[in-house]
Amino acid sequence: MRIAVLSDIHGVLPALEAVLGEPDVRSADRVVLTGDIAAGPMPVETLDLLVSLGERVVWVHGNADREVVEVAGGRRCDYPISQFAGEQLRPDQVDLLGTLPMTHAVELGGLGRTVFFHGTPRKDDEVILVDSTYERWAEVLGDLEADTLVMGNTHMPFVRLVDRRMAVNPGSVGMPYGTAGAHWALLDGESGAVTLRRTPLDAEAVGDRLIAESRYEGIVAWVGEYVRENYSDRLAVEAMGRREGR
Repeated sequence: MRIAVLSDIHGVLPALEAVLGEPDVRSADRVVLTGDIAAGPMPVETLDLLVSLGERVVWVHGNADREVVEVAGGRRCDYPISQFAGEQLRPDQVDLLGTLPMTHAVELGGLGRTVFFHGTPRKDDEVILVDSTYERWAEVLGDLEADTLVMGNTHMPFVRLVDRRMAVNPGSVGMPYGTAGAHWALLDGESGAVTLRRTPLDAEAVGDRLIAESRYEGIVAWVGEYVRENYSDRLAVEAMGRREGR
């Protein structure tokens, strides 16, 4: 089995379309979404496109998915883009996001028991980073049985070993940190290979389309911060490291 992993799409429909057009994504047996799918400028359209792919798609919820469901239920969110997205979703989309699992596990050939989640297996908004200590990894993983760990949340791609287990973050499709483009990963169960991939994007064209088609009133500023520019991995690691307690 070959699995394409897409994380942190954040409602950026043009980036999602570009990744779904990749030959290795089109031919993958499964497309696994590791959370934060709709909280962004085009949430309704993003979910509709993913649902149209049918049973090839495996969904795992992230903290932003939980937040937009809470917004749809009447709760306010501190993140304006999530507030916007939650107010846009149809009832069927709220129901979909509200029933997504925290984790998904599959036996994947040479990669062994592979577990997908967003933040950590125990909490959807918890931070774990490429340079987190072995002690920190042991804390958040607990007694989880897995040979390969696939996560999202931090928007930065990496592959590393964690006490003989492979840890993979595909990076972000819609809001990448470090380098531009739409980031994703390909897992090959037959060969046991993990490949980090990046789909190039025309940031100006993506930004222009989002500005033209999104109903988010702050779209121009949002595009300037997350599409036409992107945060460096160093700044992101420093900021998230503080959330980790460093």
